[in-house]
Amino acid sequence: MLDQHCWTGQKETDVCVLQSDQKMTEDPQRNFRSAYYEKVGFRGVEEKKSLEILLKDNPLDLEKLSTFSQRFPLPSMYRIHVWKVLLGILPPHSDSHALVGGYRKAQYQDIREALEVMRYISASTPSTHVYLRMFQLESQVLPRCSETPAPGEEDEDFLSIAAAMEEITDDSVDCYWLIKSFVSQFHAKFGDSFPHLPKSLEHYLSQEDPRLLSHLRAIGALPRLPYALWFRRCYAGCLPESSLQRVWDKVISGSCKVLVFVALEILLSYKIVLMGLSRPEGVRAFLCNIPQENTDAMVTKAIDLWHKYCGTPIHAV
Repeated sequence: MLDQHCWTGQKETDVCVLQSDQKMTEDPQRNFRSAYYEKVGFRGVEEKKSLEILLKDNPLDLEKLSTFSQRFPLPSMYRIHVWKVLLGILPPHSDSHALVGGYRKAQYQDIREALEVMRYISASTPSTHVYLRMFQLESQVLPRCSETPAPGEEDEDFLSIAAAMEEITDDSVDCYWLIKSFVSQFHAKFGDSFPHLPKSLEHYLSQEDPRLLSHLRAIGALPRLPYALWFRRCYAGCLPESSLQRVWDKVISGSCKVLVFVALEILLSYKIVLMGLSRPEGVRAFLCNIPQENTDAMVTKAIDLWHKYCGTPIHAV
């Protein structure tokens, strides 16, 4: 049964990356190596090697890449590349990446130049607003230049995600395509789930800490929690880059539910503070500006909770 999760390659020694946890537990040599790597500060060494094997496939197996991203944090050196593949910016066939990358760059330049000619943007326009106008033009919702309104709620969500993506990427072309594809895929896949996420959060909070849930309910704070910041903006503007990109690994690879467990862990982590607040405005103000230290550990606990309740994917996501 375990071998059905493996894939064949040119070498018989290729290792099955996505083997079951039971098989991993039964391999004492592997466990010894993993423990040693973590002890000396090289956590995830074997996972990195496994991803490198996956990235040698041609065409790339999107299901296996998604499963890997669901199970493990992506190594920073491969994160942008994997995101681009999973979001459809680059095709599965690796030998076409350079050609398609050139097309993406040319399209980016054409759109930007068109907006400059139409005087929607200039050299002084903030880059995030440039990306917004480009997105609006491609989505055929660009307002008239003489009637450009103030950014609405959806625009503000876009701008927040754009600002966060700028902190993660170094290249403006990559940044735009990642923002556009991330926002488009997120709404296409999960748009219908947004209204249900707050109730889902209440459900899991009742399992983990019913006393905290009762307090938030009693003071009327539940409807005032920053759901837009947490769910529509996927924590852009809430978590620092190092923590945020680990959450986005899971979202880009196909999970909307992980957002609920990050919110759950935020509530659990600051339980003492929240229990001491008696007004919903105070709860909201605190949660919109949580301390930026220890967020990596908080995200780790959130992902553990997500796996606890939703399981750990082995093959299919």
